[in-house]
Amino acid sequence: MQALALRVGDLTRVLGDFGDGGEGPTLVVVSGLHGNEPAGVLACQRVCELLDEGGLTRSGRVLLLVGNLAALRAGARYLNRDLNRAWTRAQIDAVRQDGYGDAEDREQRELLGLLDVAVQEARGPVYLLDLHTTSGPGAAFSTVADTLPNRSVALSLPVPMVLGLEELVEGTLHDYMGQHGVTTLAFESGQHQEPEAVDRAEAAVWIVLDTVGLTRDRDAPRVAEGRRLLAQGHRHLPRAVEVRYRHPIAPGDFFRMTEGFGNFQPVRAGEVVGRDRDGEVVSPETARILMPLYQRQGSDGFFVVREFTPFWLRVSRVARRGRLDRVAHWLPGVRRHPEDPHALVVDRGVARWYAMQVLHLLGFRREVEVGDTLVVQRRPHDA
Repeated sequence: MQALALRVGDLTRVLGDFGDGGEGPTLVVVSGLHGNEPAGVLACQRVCELLDEGGLTRSGRVLLLVGNLAALRAGARYLNRDLNRAWTRAQIDAVRQDGYGDAEDREQRELLGLLDVAVQEARGPVYLLDLHTTSGPGAAFSTVADTLPNRSVALSLPVPMVLGLEELVEGTLHDYMGQHGVTTLAFESGQHQEPEAVDRAEAAVWIVLDTVGLTRDRDAPRVAEGRRLLAQGHRHLPRAVEVRYRHPIAPGDFFRMTEGFGNFQPVRAGEVVGRDRDGEVVSPETARILMPLYQRQGSDGFFVVREFTPFWLRVSRVARRGRLDRVAHWLPGVRRHPEDPHALVVDRGVARWYAMQVLHLLGFRREVEVGDTLVVQRRPHDA
């Protein structure tokens, strides 16, 4: 496959900044957080060219940023560490206080400064769209932390929505921003060097611009074409899935994914999907594969996801708006956390059969697991 033509020498952190910064919404689009994912950057450059023709006609702001300039110039996922696993409280504190550090420290410090200012200056709601691609082939999809505002934006895109990833992967940009009241969405538009990945990423930007109320009348055909493009390739895929399993890897594992797997490909329990130093690696259950690893860098070998019906999304919405989380401690084996009013302690020896299913519906996420005891916390900025 021919490499996508990204002129890395001309790249700057801010690809475009449009709008009057008024009372309307602010949309921040981040691309290139991984340096081997140029499709999102190319898509944002296209959008900037079109917005440059007349800017926004509605109050608000659109800010398009590049994530890891140094890694993009090197054509590598990262140079020293994964910039999309670095948005933890400890790492953020270290980056803010230390003026030096490795390549990703410098990238993160500059990006963080721009994000801080964008949120502080916003006079309306703030949204983040984080554009990515995958090393394996297959369909595009969105991933969100499971809050009602996040879901609302994700469901405007006619692609599968993946829930629960942030419970297994720590330190993503969209999870960090979500903790600060920003409505967030990550969009995986295809394989890294696939030309169609650029088209899908551009489509996602136009659809999200329209969803949050920042498009112009003359943008309507682009939004409609974007919806048609994404819907065309995803009609037969599930509307929503939950992450059931993550296969973590380290360099010493010598993990190799079996060739031929793609996003949302069905897999059987016990089916061999890869090999490592200990032998065969198999799927833990019958479900679907997501993000099989076909690149050198990365700490996720693959994920296993399972479809669930949109009916449960509606049940969850009603339960959260009715604030049923306030009585979740009445469930057998569930009690309030002694120190955190937004957390619960779950004895899975008692509540094993229903605990996480019910608590997910109510908006809780897994935080700490010690034996049969699980601490879960209510997602901030949900209903």
